[in-house]
Amino acid sequence: MKAARVSFMQMMLFIRRDMMLFASCAAPLLAGVFFRFAVPVMERALVSWTGRTEVLAPYYGLFDLIFSMLAPIMFCFVTAMVVLEEHDDHIENYLFITTLGRKGYLISRIFLPVVIAFIMTVILLPVFKLTALSAVEVLFLSGTGALQGIIIALLIVTLSTNKLEGMAVTKMSTLTILGAFAPYFVRGRISYILSFLPSFWIGKTIYDHKIIFMLPAILVAFLWIYILMKKFLRKLS
Repeated sequence: MKAARVSFMQMMLFIRRDMMLFASCAAPLLAGVFFRFAVPVMERALVSWTGRTEVLAPYYGLFDLIFSMLAPIMFCFVTAMVVLEEHDDHIENYLFITTLGRKGYLISRIFLPVVIAFIMTVILLPVFKLTALSAVEVLFLSGTGALQGIIIALLIVTLSTNKLEGMAVTKMSTLTILGAFAPYFVRGRISYILSFLPSFWIGKTIYDHKIIFMLPAILVAFLWIYILMKKFLRKLS
C-alpha cells in the first residue's frame, strides 16, 4: 500500500505540471458554485420572462445528479490521461516489476482517485445541492457517481491507444451519463431502452424518490466495471 501511495503522489506532481489536467480537477468546484448560485437566478429570470410558475425547478434533482458525477468523472479523466501517457512511453511495464506491481498500479491510478472524488462529493454535494437530499441520497449519489467515474476511466484507457484518441473517447464515453436524463424527459416504458446504463437507474432513484432503484443502479455499474476491467487487464498483459 505504501508503494501505491507513493506512486499516487508522483502522479499528482505530474498533474500539477500539466495545466489542462490540473484545471480539470478544479472544474467540479466551479460547476458547484454555478449550479448553486447561478441556476436559481436563471430560474427567477425565466419565470419572470415566461410567466410560468417554474421552468428549471423541476430539473433541480437532475442538476444535483450531474454534480455528483462531476468530481469522479473529472478526476478519473485526469488519471486516465496519465495512464495513456504511461502506456505510450511503456512506463507501466517497468512499474509492474517494482514493489508497486499491477495491483498497486491499479490502486494508485484508479482506486485512490475515486476514493478522493467520493469524499469530495460527500462534502460538496450538501453545500451545492438544489434539492432536499437525505443523507442516504447524498451517499448514494456520491457512491454511484464514483462508479460512473470508474466506468468512464476504464472506457478511455480500454478503447484508446494514446492521449489524442483518449480525448476523443472521453467525449464519447461521457454519453453514458445521458441515461440520467431519461426519467425527466422521456415518458412511458420507452425510457427503459436506456436501462443498460447505470445513470438511467440513478436518475430513476432521484426522480421517483424510490430506494428500490438503487439496487439495479449499483448492479449495472458493477457489471460495466467487471467487463471493462477484464478488457483493461488484458490490454496491460
